[in-house]
Amino acid sequence: MKYLENLNKTAQQGQKGHRPVLSICAFTIAAVLLSACGDKAEKKPGQALVNVNGEEITVLQLNEELSRANVPAAQQEAGRKQLLEALVDRQLLVAEANKEKLDRDPKVVSAIERAKATILAQSYLQRRIGQPARPTRQEVEAYYNQNPQFFSDRKQFNLQQLNLPTAAVTDEVKKAIDASKSLDEVAAWLTEHKVQFGRAQVARTTTDIPPQLSSKFLALKPGQLFIIREGDKSIIMTIAEIKSVPLALETAAPQIEQFLVNRKNKEAADAEVKRLRAAAKIEYLGGAGNAPAGAAAPAAAADAAATTANERGVSGLK
Repeated sequence: MKYLENLNKTAQQGQKGHRPVLSICAFTIAAVLLSACGDKAEKKPGQALVNVNGEEITVLQLNEELSRANVPAAQQEAGRKQLLEALVDRQLLVAEANKEKLDRDPKVVSAIERAKATILAQSYLQRRIGQPARPTRQEVEAYYNQNPQFFSDRKQFNLQQLNLPTAAVTDEVKKAIDASKSLDEVAAWLTEHKVQFGRAQVARTTTDIPPQLSSKFLALKPGQLFIIREGDKSIIMTIAEIKSVPLALETAAPQIEQFLVNRKNKEAADAEVKRLRAAAKIEYLGGAGNAPAGAAAPAAAADAAATTANERGVSGLK
């Protein structure tokens, strides 16, 4: 029996970790927070669409929401109606919050300040970095050829699993798993001993999970049992089948192109933060323990944390 921690987290940090550093999601959420807590007496520009207890909702506001939601052209009409009603709902809630003077609540004030700082920081980076050049066809092909595990040699793992609380994985349960030759035998033992569990079948590909985890999966014998721990939940799992599911270059090209753009954004953002840190006078107060090792840039620290999480995730399979 083998052990593995945090499969879902590490799987999401695999190929799917190719995400833009300038996440527009955080920007949008923060913007909504600020707009919801703004000065209710402020005159809003744009043609009014709805009047909610004396407060106008304008075309400009609706267009901004449409832009943030990135509604496809074919769904614009339905999207406008839904978002307009959402703005009405939000205005009603904001009005009630203002009546209860929640804008003076220290927690709310702190949240607004944090949102404001996030918006300003990300807006600066977006203006400073600008729009990176789209990758060339040669760059896309090079990435495709350099990462066959994601594309031309992509594998799919069909997994069978039993889900149960981690607290239920006692020494007795571990012994039963060690003595079992199949997942069905484990399920029968758990049923006989009245251990509650759920059953499921899932599929993961080498595109979905980190290369380290893929190699561990590929090294497992058919039907071999192992346990995945995810906090208060544990999964007893076996690989039922491994099959080839190659992804052609033409199919993968848009995804690769976006990843390369995101990577350029991240590199540019890291470089700008590094430049600002080098030019700044940063003094950590309250003892040396407050200073990160080497005063690493936040983006670099985040990368290190992700790498550590991946290493933890595969440490149980040896």
